[in-house]
Amino acid sequence: MGEKGNWKMIKWLLGMGYWVQGLRCFPWLAVIFYLKDSLKVDPSTLQILQNSAALPMVAKPLYGVVSDSFYFRAQHRLPYIALGAILQLLSWVAVAILASSSISVSILSFFLLLSNLGASIAEVANDAIVAEISKQPTFSKKGQSSSAGGLQSFVWMASSLGGVIGNLAGGVAIEKFSTRTIFLTFSSVLTVQLLITILVDERSLNLPKNQSSGGMKKQFAQLANALCKPDIAYSIGWLVASYAMVPVLTGTLFFYQTEALEIDSSVLGISKVFGQVGMLFWSYVYNKRLKTASPRKVISALQATMAVFMVSDVLFVNKLYQQMGVPDSVYVVVFSGLLEVLIFFKILPFSVLIAQLCPPGCEGSLMAFVMSAIALAMIVGGYFGVALASFVGVTGNDFSGLPRGLLIQAACTIIPLFWSSWIPDLIKPDVAKKE
Repeated sequence: MGEKGNWKMIKWLLGMGYWVQGLRCFPWLAVIFYLKDSLKVDPSTLQILQNSAALPMVAKPLYGVVSDSFYFRAQHRLPYIALGAILQLLSWVAVAILASSSISVSILSFFLLLSNLGASIAEVANDAIVAEISKQPTFSKKGQSSSAGGLQSFVWMASSLGGVIGNLAGGVAIEKFSTRTIFLTFSSVLTVQLLITILVDERSLNLPKNQSSGGMKKQFAQLANALCKPDIAYSIGWLVASYAMVPVLTGTLFFYQTEALEIDSSVLGISKVFGQVGMLFWSYVYNKRLKTASPRKVISALQATMAVFMVSDVLFVNKLYQQMGVPDSVYVVVFSGLLEVLIFFKILPFSVLIAQLCPPGCEGSLMAFVMSAIALAMIVGGYFGVALASFVGVTGNDFSGLPRGLLIQAACTIIPLFWSSWIPDLIKPDVAKKE
């Protein structure tokens, strides 16, 4: 297989992997409605379950070190993607079988944790491939060298496309089909991914050779050394703080939209689709216009925009837009859909920044550490949101304190901007080479 052929196959495999990653919203949308309508959980319990299910994401550095250190028949990326698909497949098939009869919240939580464990392992392997290749000369369709940001934008678009399809199909499927059918449908997608992955020999792709040796001990040492570099340490510190200190109110807003406003599932599905389309557009704009811009300015601008959208939510809950003639469903589709994904926008420029700062040999472990740090920060933000909802007195049928909670959320979003100097102001093209 020639160099261009390798590149096409790598992009195809990565595209499939990230597309499935984005498609995970399809069964998860059904899970949220199943918890609310069938298991009758309250907003705080729903949000706690959603955030707790993400706990396997926190262990991503361990998965990254293992994938960097241990090979299966001279392969150390695709076998882990296959393992992740297997764990997810087993989980969703089990949930599909049990959901048709009776399943407790604890049993459902166990299988959701197992599913996220599989997804985490697969994501680590995919992220490591992207980080490795981002430092190598790659080829576009015309055979010209492309930048590191191009591959990040490509996989971002693949994930967003999966999200568009998953949310659009999920919003309709919830009203037309049983949850069992939805879970089994996603299981069939995982089966296809698994078959494709095990049929490809990683050695035929000529991926960049891992420059590290010495097993897990050396990998941990390399990861620790990378984290001691000021640019990397301060950047990660800022990103983690920018997520952890912002209280997440997704569970509360979901109940507000479905109970107080009586927004149906199809509208919520379209809202999420609109958000995913926004992510696609963002990846295109970033790749074409912003990938050479200052990471600090781009990420800071996104943080400020999030705060503006949160203030807009305050006006929405106070019925200002309704008085202006804007239907609730329109606002939910456009503004709520964008805000839900806007918090992820800064991950794209940050991933490009870290990939270029990352020393050779620990791409998998460092990228995994970054993603796990983000996951942990989001979990903390989710628990913080449960506490905030309780503090302002929001319940499943009383949303009078929601505007005050949203204002506090917006204020917390602004605070990280005061130490945005922790983010490097400019990426030099030769940073990775010097490392």
